[in-house]
Amino acid sequence: MSGTEKSCYHCALPVPPGAHYLVEIDREPREMCCRGCQAVAQTIIDNGLADYYRHRTAMPAVGHEVVPEEVQKLALYDHPGIQKSFVRQDGEHVREASLILEGITCAACIWLNERHLKQLPGILQVQVNYATHRARITWDDQAIHLSKILEEIQLLGYNAHPFNAERQEGLRRQRRAKDLRRIAIAGLSAGQVMMLAVALYAGAAFGIEASTAALLRWASLILTLPVVFYAALPFYDSAWNALRGRRLNMDVPVAMAIVGAFTGSVWATSHGSGVVYYDAITMFSLFLLSSRFLEHAAQEKSVEAAENLLKLAPAMAVRVENGQHLPVPVMELNEGDAILSKPGEAIAADAEVIEGESTVDEALLTGESRPVPKSAGARVIAGSINLAGPLLLRVTSVGENTVLAGIVRLLDRAVAEKPRLAQLADRVASHFTVVLLILAAVVGGVWWWLEPARAFEIVLAMLVVTCPCALSLAAPTAFAAAGSHLLRHGILLTRGHALETMAKVNHVVFDKTGTLTYGKPVLRRIVTLAELDEQRCLVLAASLEQASEHPLAQSLLSRVAQPELLQVADARNLPGKGVSGAIAGLRYSLGSSALSGLPAVGLPDDLPQGATLVWLCDAQRALAVFVISDGLRPQARELVERLKATGVRVTMLSGDAADAVSHIAAEAGIESWHAAQRPEDKLAKLREFQQRGDVVAMVGDGVNDAPVLAGADVSIAMGGGTQVARASSDIVLLSENLLDIRRALQTGHDSMAVMRQNFAWAIVYNLLALPFAALGMIPPWLASIGMSASSLVVVLNAMRLR
Repeated sequence: MSGTEKSCYHCALPVPPGAHYLVEIDREPREMCCRGCQAVAQTIIDNGLADYYRHRTAMPAVGHEVVPEEVQKLALYDHPGIQKSFVRQDGEHVREASLILEGITCAACIWLNERHLKQLPGILQVQVNYATHRARITWDDQAIHLSKILEEIQLLGYNAHPFNAERQEGLRRQRRAKDLRRIAIAGLSAGQVMMLAVALYAGAAFGIEASTAALLRWASLILTLPVVFYAALPFYDSAWNALRGRRLNMDVPVAMAIVGAFTGSVWATSHGSGVVYYDAITMFSLFLLSSRFLEHAAQEKSVEAAENLLKLAPAMAVRVENGQHLPVPVMELNEGDAILSKPGEAIAADAEVIEGESTVDEALLTGESRPVPKSAGARVIAGSINLAGPLLLRVTSVGENTVLAGIVRLLDRAVAEKPRLAQLADRVASHFTVVLLILAAVVGGVWWWLEPARAFEIVLAMLVVTCPCALSLAAPTAFAAAGSHLLRHGILLTRGHALETMAKVNHVVFDKTGTLTYGKPVLRRIVTLAELDEQRCLVLAASLEQASEHPLAQSLLSRVAQPELLQVADARNLPGKGVSGAIAGLRYSLGSSALSGLPAVGLPDDLPQGATLVWLCDAQRALAVFVISDGLRPQARELVERLKATGVRVTMLSGDAADAVSHIAAEAGIESWHAAQRPEDKLAKLREFQQRGDVVAMVGDGVNDAPVLAGADVSIAMGGGTQVARASSDIVLLSENLLDIRRALQTGHDSMAVMRQNFAWAIVYNLLALPFAALGMIPPWLASIGMSASSLVVVLNAMRLR
């Protein structure tokens, strides 16, 4: 570009001769290269987002106008049939979509898109993940349509399209291939240059002809060119973007070291005197590229975990219509459709079994390694594998409303939230870079005064050996490895702070129903009090409960086949007491002992404690008593014992009656319990624990306990069924195995230990290496090895968590 050419203020491309596209920014007219960039810049300014131009660290894609043909194409995304595969409906008018943004180049791009979209009427929430460029947008479909949202994104100079795991994986493969190509070129160059360097070092010690030394230097220069002008380009881009944004990052000293060393080496080679650093340049670039590749691989693990889950769902399904089996795309399925799942196939949608028996592998979704038996009435999850026999299913949820999509949304939320320790490490690394550059300038000045010939080499060694890569990697690699480990065991982290807080927990509070117990009342025993047998009493009771939705009713109805149920006349539901009705002309009641008004009847002494007693009576007498209780999960007592052994206090808060709560507490080995607790009472207790200094983990069902979960330091929800999609907790136990709580606590402790080790190593290494480099005791080639080794130690240490 000649000195007279002007560049576009928005995209930095040359402004064509005669173009007059101006936008006033910061009270000055700024030139644009085209009408599209002018429209984008004007939109940014009109919405009060001028800070974008001050904070951006990279150039965006070229702006363009949204022409009528494109508007028509975008309008297709408003069609319900197209939205079904990637839009989730939450309520009557609220929609949520997962989109990929193309053209994102830096953090300012994220800020611009989020700020602009949040200002649009009808936009409820916008969250863009910088690592994946994936945006989750929630909007009111009455106020704004998806096509308008996509149009606004295009007006900013970016493109948005529905997230597709396969397409995203393709982009990731391309990036990996490019990274590996750079590493390969740097490796080949470094190997050749090091061989020539050995000859030069030996010649300096034992003698070498000047012409031979010059030839070796020129050969080294040629071999270093691909590294400097291709392999190291990412370092220059990152450093330049940081400087344009008036900030410093770790790539600033890296770029300075490579460019400085290469410039000095070229000068020495051309003049035939001085020291060359081609070996240090190539090795430094190779090691740094390799450690960055490992870093990216570690950070992508949690992202890939979410996308691998999405790949579980098949693209096609077999819909059953009028006895015919019709292959259809999964996106065309609707709730209520009948589909056929054959053995060995992945289940296409969340569904209920209509007929058939089989076992289903849900390991990748819940961490449960054993096949789960399924029969009529059972629920199955999209993406699980049908193992044994064919199943006829009725679709209950499709697309973004499935449990699978809910898990991915929670994973997205966890990845998007940067943990506090990672934020602290970034700030420390940024400050360290500033201090490093100042120290390098001071030390360089001192050596220039003492021994000018060595000043450049020492400054170069300081810049290389103390690159703060290890410091920045200390927390993110550990979090990524721990998250991947937990997900494989059915433990889903949904908040960035969860692991940090789990390491500090000293008090675990449990809800009872659905947490320590299954939340499904089970008929334990039938005590007959008249001449009727148990089966006849059970049929009468189940018939009376036909119209009831009470959990206790389900424990009776599940024991009687539908054809055996009797017709009930004049059925009445008496809230808090039970039900009544007439069967074959006789009046029956089913419920509490007070419902019938009959005198008390003696019962056996061996009835289980804490059980609920349901009385079946006719007009004159009690016929039977049904003993119903909610079973304790088999891992509950073992978990409580393990928590106590590690010094963690355990408490149970429940809304149930005292006798039922005390019985479950005794079975689980919990001494501290509180019964008849309303949600506000539970929250008050939680606050009481926290005020005395406890770090509290609350374990609940994720739905009924939402206020209490939100008040805890860290919250854990049992993730069975569709609760996953609604869970407001920090951690979800997909497997519903209570022992996984102990695993999560232990992983939190292990993660913090690894992070402390990483931070300690990075700090000690820099504190030791910097003085030696400043004293001239570390040559640049050794500095490059030391820097890379420090980063490699951090990454490998974090990988132990997997």
